[in-house]
Amino acid sequence: MDLEKFTEDVYTVTEKLTRDQTPEIKSKTNFVRERLIELYKKNVVKINHSVLEIICASNLISRGYAVDVEKQLSNILVCDVFATKGDGTLILEIETGFTPPDHALDTIDYYVARISSKIARYSKHCSKFALATPVVGILPVPKLFLKPPKDRKSEEVQKIKLLVDRFYKNPPIEPEDILNAHLHSIYLINIDKGFAKQLDPYTYLELTGKLQDASELDL
Repeated sequence: MDLEKFTEDVYTVTEKLTRDQTPEIKSKTNFVRERLIELYKKNVVKINHSVLEIICASNLISRGYAVDVEKQLSNILVCDVFATKGDGTLILEIETGFTPPDHALDTIDYYVARISSKIARYSKHCSKFALATPVVGILPVPKLFLKPPKDRKSEEVQKIKLLVDRFYKNPPIEPEDILNAHLHSIYLINIDKGFAKQLDPYTYLELTGKLQDASELDL
């Protein structure tokens, strides 16, 4: 653990993000920074993920949200970014594409299962749910989550459940969670330039669809 280096890095990115912002936005972004420093002292967060959280938090703060990070939602769920605005709540989960060595031979299935699990488990805790990823990666979002619940067929729901259950059995995901899950937006994070671009999931799937088809992803 290198607290001095972590602190230096999060200060650098925060100052870059708030250089031309109002004192209020600076104060709210600095709150996120200090929260992450405290979590780092407890060995809860890493620098790469923390930078992504600050960039996403800054985007939401500039749009009028109050933001917290690493917020406990239940006894098993902690979300990356939790934002509130009026009566609305938004949860944002950051995905970098990392898969553990144990899944070296089924990386794609594991990643699709993780994405599906997050949409199903987290979205019931908020009015809007979003995924975020660095621009260097592609999120394999199953097309089922772009359909309204009334148009989701039972066999489609079961297919997602079987995939998720292969990798996440404790607790198992419920079919109702998949049926009612919602994905509001996807954020593309440019780490070097320090900004996050919001896209609706339909646009994102249009942009990445040909690449996913070329990779023969069955989503």
